[in-house]
Amino acid sequence: MQKKSTYTIALLLLLTLPVRAQEIMNLYPGSIPNARKTSVTEDSTDRSAALIRRVITPTLEVYLPQKENATGAAVIICPGGSYKVLVYQGEGVASAKEFAKHGIAAFVLRYRLPNDSFVADKSIAPLQDAQQAIKTVRDNARGWSIDPGKIGIIGFSAGGHLASTAATHFKNGLIENSSNTSLRPDFLILVYPVISMKDSLTHPDSRRNLLGDQPTKAMIENFSNELQVDEQTPPAYITHAGDDKLVDADNSIFFYEALRHHHVDAELHIYPTGGHGFIFKQKDWMNELFEWMQRSKWIGSIKQQ
Repeated sequence: MQKKSTYTIALLLLLTLPVRAQEIMNLYPGSIPNARKTSVTEDSTDRSAALIRRVITPTLEVYLPQKENATGAAVIICPGGSYKVLVYQGEGVASAKEFAKHGIAAFVLRYRLPNDSFVADKSIAPLQDAQQAIKTVRDNARGWSIDPGKIGIIGFSAGGHLASTAATHFKNGLIENSSNTSLRPDFLILVYPVISMKDSLTHPDSRRNLLGDQPTKAMIENFSNELQVDEQTPPAYITHAGDDKLVDADNSIFFYEALRHHHVDAELHIYPTGGHGFIFKQKDWMNELFEWMQRSKWIGSIKQQ
């Protein structure tokens, strides 16, 4: 039997190491827009925190694939939690590690949760953070070995509302962007997302936390993202469980229909069972997502770490 070289053995050992965050960086290099002075303190910055309840200083947690495995694609991850908490580990970090293992750079967004105590306009604070995340990743793409034309955004539950808002409101920049960096994500991934703010469809807690107890009709329509789709909305992969009792699957179906009618490439997967948060029960749910990314040319053949 031919002996493996020292380099080959070292490489194989490296590929078996767990994926770790390269860094956690403040999202804004200077002052945070729309911020209000407050005596409220930041929630725990412990990386192992399963839930984050208060974010005053938004951050990006960076997971880069090994160079030998990199596809050039990247995703910004928006964990869910009804705009009240962030399911940071289960939806954010765990997903980031899986993306990185498959050669996709991943950035977990610790975005500001709407709170009148430390933001002037709570309805736009999460969107500002999503736009800044897209700008940051695109502006630094070369240094991270990322193709600036293959930067997507993924959101879970209320994080899906944020991701779909970023994908439908990118023409209205809410951050400093003198470099005119494109704020449009190149592709969109939605997992059991909240999409609509309309009474008949919304998740009430998410709407209340984002828009308050008595949102105006204009606010409801503006943040009902099925109404904001146009021909420039990014191509999308959408998945939901048909028996979701918390966020009705019609959120995903109506958004898919809006994309279809505007001739935007989209793929919709409805599982018959699984409920809300089905990713915690169905561990292989990302396989179909990676296949879509291959078919859509966002990544090439997958060489898992």
